[in-house]
Amino acid sequence: MKQFLLFVGALAAVAIVLASLGPMIMLAIGVWLLYLVFKQFVKTDSTGAKIGWAIVGLIVLSIITPNLPALIGIAALYGLYLIYKHWKKEEPEVSDDPFTNFEKQWKELQ
Repeated sequence: MKQFLLFVGALAAVAIVLASLGPMIMLAIGVWLLYLVFKQFVKTDSTGAKIGWAIVGLIVLSIITPNLPALIGIAALYGLYLIYKHWKKEEPEVSDDPFTNFEKQWKELQ
């Protein structure tokens, strides 16, 4: 049952990631452009150029804001990672052999 719920959760997360793949790409491009504009803004010494880079930064920021729902896709991608990590986690073996259980309990006592 646990594996089935993980599978259903993974399917839902994949659907969300695929649905928001376009906005996630545009968000990544916009953040990268905003980073480049910020680097140029800091590097420039003249006031006019700083105003120009600030205007360009505001334009890029206005391109980024419609893509903020892509954060839901990023959260779904992180959830998919957690599901994958949980799926690969091996469960400890439970042995019916009374001697191995005795040895484990003896080690815990010492």
